[in-house]
Amino acid sequence: MAEEGAAAPGGATEKVIHTYPLIRHSDMSEEMRVEAMELSVTACEKFSQNNELAARMVKESMDKKFGPAFHVVVGESYGFEITYECTTICYMYFGGNQAICIWKCS
Repeated sequence: MAEEGAAAPGGATEKVIHTYPLIRHSDMSEEMRVEAMELSVTACEKFSQNNELAARMVKESMDKKFGPAFHVVVGESYGFEITYECTTICYMYFGGNQAICIWKCS
């Protein structure tokens, strides 16, 4: 029996890919956070090869439901420093190393 995280035959380690959103930081309300997570998962699955369209789908949906001025970044290997309205940021990972950052400017 192989243990979880143990090296595979040949010395290679198995890569674990998360199939659920992993929130790194959020100060959104529960309702807003759940909506952002569901939208992000749907967009990333629907537009798996186009991060720009995924970000646009999440932004437009969040703007309709919670008011305008949301910003969304979807991608891999990026850094950011932003100013945001309190209680409106969510930073999560989905599908391994796909990062999604959602925030609202005042």
